[in-house]
Amino acid sequence: MSLFKARDWWSATLGEKEEFDQGCLCVADVDNSGSGQDKIIVGSYMGYLRIFNPHPVKPGDGAQPEDLLLEVQLREPILQVEVGKFVSGTEGLHLAVLHCRKLCVYAVSGTLGNVEHGNQYQIKLMYEHNLQRTACNMTYGPFGGVKGRDLICIQSMDGMLMLFEQESYAFGRFLPGFLLPGPLAYSARTDSFITVSSSQQVESYKYQVLACATDGDERQETEQQKLSSGKRVAVEWVLNIGEQALDICIVSFNHTVSSVFVLGERNFFCLKDNGQIRFMKKLDYSPSCFIPYCSVKEGTINTLIGNHSKMLNVYQDVTLKWATQLPHIPVSVKVANLQDLKGVIVTLSDNGHLQCSYLGTDPSLFQAPKVDSREINYEEFEAEMKELQKIIKEATKTQDVLPKSEKHRDLIVTAEVSPDLDAESQAIDSEVKAETVPSVTVKITIQSRVTAQKPNLAVCVQAPLAVTCDQFVLDDLEPDSSETVVLSVFLKGNFSPSELEGDCVVSYNTPTDLNPEGILKVAQCNFKLPLRLICLPAQPSKAANHKLTIDTNKPPISFLTLFPDFVDPSQDDQANVLGFQFLTGSKTTLLASKTSQRYRIQSDQLEDLWLIAKELTLRLEEHFKKQKCKDFACTFSGSIPLQEYFELIDRHFELRLNAEKFQELLSERAVQFRAIERRLLTRFKDKTPAPLQHLDTLLEGTFREVIALADAAEENQASMFQAFTKLKSATRLVIMLISLWQKLSTDQVAILEATFLPLAEDTQEL
Repeated sequence: MSLFKARDWWSATLGEKEEFDQGCLCVADVDNSGSGQDKIIVGSYMGYLRIFNPHPVKPGDGAQPEDLLLEVQLREPILQVEVGKFVSGTEGLHLAVLHCRKLCVYAVSGTLGNVEHGNQYQIKLMYEHNLQRTACNMTYGPFGGVKGRDLICIQSMDGMLMLFEQESYAFGRFLPGFLLPGPLAYSARTDSFITVSSSQQVESYKYQVLACATDGDERQETEQQKLSSGKRVAVEWVLNIGEQALDICIVSFNHTVSSVFVLGERNFFCLKDNGQIRFMKKLDYSPSCFIPYCSVKEGTINTLIGNHSKMLNVYQDVTLKWATQLPHIPVSVKVANLQDLKGVIVTLSDNGHLQCSYLGTDPSLFQAPKVDSREINYEEFEAEMKELQKIIKEATKTQDVLPKSEKHRDLIVTAEVSPDLDAESQAIDSEVKAETVPSVTVKITIQSRVTAQKPNLAVCVQAPLAVTCDQFVLDDLEPDSSETVVLSVFLKGNFSPSELEGDCVVSYNTPTDLNPEGILKVAQCNFKLPLRLICLPAQPSKAANHKLTIDTNKPPISFLTLFPDFVDPSQDDQANVLGFQFLTGSKTTLLASKTSQRYRIQSDQLEDLWLIAKELTLRLEEHFKKQKCKDFACTFSGSIPLQEYFELIDRHFELRLNAEKFQELLSERAVQFRAIERRLLTRFKDKTPAPLQHLDTLLEGTFREVIALADAAEENQASMFQAFTKLKSATRLVIMLISLWQKLSTDQVAILEATFLPLAEDTQEL
């Protein structure tokens, strides 16, 4: 991911065959030197405690003996090391070391050396607590808002939080619903403990709630105790993150805001201290550790995230700012101030590779070794070049396995729509209640330049439009031959379509030398249907519920010119106003302003405006294209009819809910019907017939209910499809108005259509 490697400032290898994990690394001024320089404290599972103070002469130096301030074996595995104000009576920093069954607090001090070996450091045990339960991890902080000292909270492997007020044990509480321990952190601002449970959810527990709850030292409670006990441990807030967490960090760079950072297995979350997500980042790698630290930009937080690909990524909130390569997989990462160098990245691997590094782009200097110069044999090179070119030529041959892409297509399909409606209508089984349902002839021609085997033609129009025949199986086509198919399109359903377009698709096989069966190919084209197919000229209507005004930058054109198929040339009054009567019964009126460059479309139904508005804009564009006028543009400045659009959405949604309800009721009645059938069958099979007890009446009643429900579901399905078509028309209208309002390009309109019109058909599954 990155060209840059982490620059090695100082590194050390700790012990042999020792193991380390997340809690084994800590950086702090543990000896209270007051210099502001951090020391690096490392504990291992083998029980070794080491404290380093790196002083490299030049960047990249390894560890020198004087860099190791202290190394001591504590006999028991070290699970976690932390530095804080753990001793009463002093605000100095002390070192807390967590073992499996013991918590030890040490004072680290140094004495000035009189000889060249330098200062001497030692640790002194201040106090220790023997634990009744096996520890997992710990956190510390000023629990309950105490000043000048830190308290310690240890989480056991069986889900008990054990709290210690420095030298004394305070209390223990079991977490509710516990299964496995997760990371634990303390938020000083809200005085609460935050962990991630086995239910894959972040949980927050107030310190005051834990302190006031019933004592949890005994896990087994009787039923009587449960009923008579005091307050139980209650969670403050819960957030389901859907994955296990690796670590939790709580940062507060000012007193007003604190953030809870949770590193999951695949995501990185930042939460507010009330449990709401501030932001999250999906990671495309497997993380191993992380640390948030303050950012130079106000209001943002930087985070270092290490992963199992030996990478260290730097994020500013969710933006990746830098990526750097490490020599090992980090299990823990910290940011420290070492030897007047602020912001040193300290990483530790599971096998004990400790490295202090910085981010930079200084290149690794590499010089290519000199090669012995020898005379070039040009004839030998030329022969080798010819051989290689021959191999390349053989490899790039298609050998007719794949079809060659040619400029001229093998098969071309074209569709020609008749300019006039059919003299005798070809409409079959139309549900439209008009006197005559017109049809229009579409002539489809297939021209083939090659041999086309098994050509199949499919013609598709959007319902409620229909074709007289939609599938054609044709004979094989010889090279340079053609086939013509004629069909008619008409309005079948008793409602208006959302578009007046159709598609033709031809699938065919072209044989090759290696594949006589042929390679399947597809050719397609689309065609536009006339407006006369679904509406007739009518008297204009003055009153209407829905009105749209479209502005243009050219004087209005007479409707005699724009709509010659809808107006009577002898009637001059139709030059500025025109009525359209849809076959389904609704009416739309189109008006052109005599004084301004505007057109108004009005109708009682919102969805009926769409086809007329689209036809108007298309015919205006075609008219000015013929006039060779390039600067013509339509605009829309009115308010988009969103309220009416939302009503159509609600209606469609209501019908979808009805469909689900009918499906459930049908399922229930069918189960009831089968149960009654089984009972009757058992009675009829019985050798000694028992009375039917009105089971036959119940069967007949249930059968009638099933039939009635099926009829109602079918009727609802038809209504839902009508609502779906109306919704599509209204959606297309809204998209067109937005595009005219914002002057969107064709590509931008295509994005809007892909977003708002993803469905070609309406089913319960989609």
